[in-house]
Amino acid sequence: MTTFKANSICSVLFVVFGAALGILGNGDTFRRKVSVELNPGLTPPSVLPPGVGLVHVRGLGLNDTLHFLLCNAGAPALLMVHTNSSRSAVQVDWPEFINHSSAGSLRVAPQSSVQYSSALVFTRVWEYDDVNNTADPQQTAETSFYPPYELQNFLWSLNVSVNQSDHTVTLCGGEKTESFVNGSLCLQFSAFESEGREKVWPSLRHNANSSQLRVWLDGMTPRGNHSRFALEFQSVADSGFEGRVDVHSSIDDEYTPSIFKVSQWVSSPVNSSGVVGYNQWKPVAYRKPQPVFEDATPCKHSQLVSVNRIPRSGLVQAYFTDHPHTSGLNISFGIDKDPVFYSNSKYISWTVLVGLGEPPADSFSTLIIIIITVGLGTPLAIIIVGGVFVWIRKRMSNSSGYEPIN
Repeated sequence: MTTFKANSICSVLFVVFGAALGILGNGDTFRRKVSVELNPGLTPPSVLPPGVGLVHVRGLGLNDTLHFLLCNAGAPALLMVHTNSSRSAVQVDWPEFINHSSAGSLRVAPQSSVQYSSALVFTRVWEYDDVNNTADPQQTAETSFYPPYELQNFLWSLNVSVNQSDHTVTLCGGEKTESFVNGSLCLQFSAFESEGREKVWPSLRHNANSSQLRVWLDGMTPRGNHSRFALEFQSVADSGFEGRVDVHSSIDDEYTPSIFKVSQWVSSPVNSSGVVGYNQWKPVAYRKPQPVFEDATPCKHSQLVSVNRIPRSGLVQAYFTDHPHTSGLNISFGIDKDPVFYSNSKYISWTVLVGLGEPPADSFSTLIIIIITVGLGTPLAIIIVGGVFVWIRKRMSNSSGYEPIN
């Protein structure tokens, strides 16, 4: 009987763990073949200015292609173009592109294959003197703001790194001012072939339809002892699409400790709720490159506003031709009564995903699912097996009683 009970418990646990493993096996298995090229098709005598480059990242699917283009001509921008063809290609009229002389000098052909296009442009870095320690630029007097840093005027260096595990491009730049003598603003772009997440916080979940931009300000000399910063960026999309910012809550902070929300700037066709593209981030920034829990600081976004003209980005001006829709917002760093200002750490970083379709949703890890399964499944298995055991004992005791002889 003891053997029967042990076998029954093992059988029930096997079913429970099998169901858990079935859930774990339902991950996103879609993959893309990713390739990277610098300045596609550029040949002499055409020459880009020093430090300026156009990086093309191509994500090839079975029947479609996802193109990402990163360029620092003018304000740095990331352009995403999705086509329904596995043979679509980027074409650049380099003399026109370099001279900013006409829209349409960069295109993806065949143009009939293009399904959706959008660009994320980093336009300004705002610095303000937070003497009241509110960490809220919306409630700060205009006189407390220093002149913004116009990213279209920055001088940049470009580094492309490609290996079997990652595809990254890093832009670092600054102004010719005292503030940037020993400092820089950097943007690191990463493309992905499949689902996963980075080990470094905030560990956003990505897939083959997404890319990531990590932005950090390092070693810059602030213009005040109570300086805080805000990052201004704009989204440019095809006409016929409109944007909104959604904030979702979660019960799980496993991958980003103490952060239970995620913000999603999504793009949808006019008069439709379907999402075709997104920018996704968690409301947290970090004061060290390899942060621990104490290095996290909240961040928040401003209201989304429409912008009457496209930003001064060479990439955006070269690609969009038919009156695209432009909107923008700011991301500000810090929290009310926070005793740590930028001058204390000389570093702040923030990360955003840029992708196609619905934004990836966080889910419990394998470890958490196993813990939940054991915590809930084991008592349930014991109750079920115990009930069966008691029922069988009663049946056996009843059947072993005295039987009269006829």
